[in-house]
Amino acid sequence: MSQWKTCLNTSTIKTTPLLEKIRVTAEAGFDAIELWINDIYEYIGLGGEARDVEVALEDYGLTIPCMIALRGWGEAVGQEYRIMLEEARRRMELAARFGSSYVVATPPREPCDFQQLTDRYGDLLEIGRDVGVKPTFEYISFFQGAQTLDAAWQVVQNVGHSDATLIVDAFHTWNSHSHQQLLGEIPGNRISHYHIDDGNPNVDRYQQTDPDRVMISDGVIDLEAEIEMLRKIGYNGMISLELFNQELWQQDPLEVARLGKKRLDAILQNSTS
Repeated sequence: MSQWKTCLNTSTIKTTPLLEKIRVTAEAGFDAIELWINDIYEYIGLGGEARDVEVALEDYGLTIPCMIALRGWGEAVGQEYRIMLEEARRRMELAARFGSSYVVATPPREPCDFQQLTDRYGDLLEIGRDVGVKPTFEYISFFQGAQTLDAAWQVVQNVGHSDATLIVDAFHTWNSHSHQQLLGEIPGNRISHYHIDDGNPNVDRYQQTDPDRVMISDGVIDLEAEIEMLRKIGYNGMISLELFNQELWQQDPLEVARLGKKRLDAILQNSTS
């Protein structure tokens, strides 16, 4: 029996309508769902209500451990930065409404002063304390603002607050020049959430982007070794399947989610044996 609960990041079934994503996630057997704030904005913009989402989550017995994402805060300048902070607060308030413990803080696409990134992540943490949600720092292998696990861990340490955390992603660690064993050295309580995904065997490593991710166990990443490192450091958060594969989006979403859950359960089971 795994020590972790499983989660579906809805990018895996991105083209499915929002309330259907909730149904599919539950019927596939996941414990939790990772929702995108933009999906909720779009749903409300088309005439839906936030309460509809709350009711669906209650009906299907799903929790939201983490929501995505806060963007633009790292690189904005002048008045634009104040606007970005206001939007970050709105997004955190929405996450708090849905009971999400964390909201992902995405780094800039372009290079960014490291100290600025650290200071501004501190600003987000301050807002989060007021709202009741923890922004968690993300690294993205093809974003130059923070590409590696090493960079994200450095920001989390440098900000100097005990509530600073990072979100770990198997694909982004593998697809960047991250120290591949660093995950096994980070205290488990400083990791908010773990994304599991796989690297494409037909595309060069370090050159891949989101659409290149493939279904777990179809790729080249040693996911069982990653899980073993999580076990070693005492991580007890969610294991969340996060894919952006357009071929999967064209398939039946419930079949995709069920396959992902089956593969994920097998990986977690194998890592215990």
